[in-house]
Amino acid sequence: GQIVNTYEVDNYPGMPGISGLELAEKLKEHVTGFGVEIARGKVKGISLDGEWKIVHTKKADYRGKAVILAAGAVHRKLEVPGEEELAGMGVSYCATCDGAFFRNKTVAVVGGGDVALEDALYLAAGCEKVYLIHRRQELRGTKVLQEQVANEPKITFLPDTVVKEICGEQMVDHLVIANTGTGEEKELPVSGIFIAVGMNPQTDAVASVLDLDHGYVRAGEDGVTEQPGLFVAGDVRTKKLRQIVTAVADGANSVTSIVEYLKTL
Repeated sequence: GQIVNTYEVDNYPGMPGISGLELAEKLKEHVTGFGVEIARGKVKGISLDGEWKIVHTKKADYRGKAVILAAGAVHRKLEVPGEEELAGMGVSYCATCDGAFFRNKTVAVVGGGDVALEDALYLAAGCEKVYLIHRRQELRGTKVLQEQVANEPKITFLPDTVVKEICGEQMVDHLVIANTGTGEEKELPVSGIFIAVGMNPQTDAVASVLDLDHGYVRAGEDGVTEQPGLFVAGDVRTKKLRQIVTAVADGANSVTSIVEYLKTL
């Protein structure tokens, strides 16, 4: 998932500074240590057969009385040069995850919705300067957030602006930005860029069996969905904060819910 693209994880308790790949491997080792079998395959869909749930993959079908959907979500990308190459090295999609690495530095936030505005305000608390880059003249976030952004001296709003390229050798050191009206380009020195242009939850497999909320699966902290025996955990669930710790908590809650559900069968 997203974790493997994170250069350094600093918001998972007890493991400060661990890389995303290392943490993912430790989680995998922990699971397999209990004898859990891991089957790899591209999930094509999930169907319902009475009390049974069938997970269809390209290689095989898997039947179970309960299924946890933990497919996560994928951050929408700018699709510009340098984005992939510098991911985790100044390019971030989560201000609350990575903001601490940029204390007293200059950064940019790309986006115009609530998440982008919240990210800019969050970063302004620790960064020297924050550029808020939006391709349109008007922001889309709530008026309250817009007012807070306007009143924050550390935030500079750059409207009608797009990022053309993210530049740097080992780390991001500047952006190439362009005015959407004139096409004029210029360099913007920054140490990091936080991209907040939305997310795409990975819910295609359950689109035919669940009523989705803007692509996300409706469920509370217990992970219980509208379909008996189908549970959800992690970024794919409707919730406010999407971090590793909340995904892990979702997993624990979903397993507890499954135990209770199986008692009723």
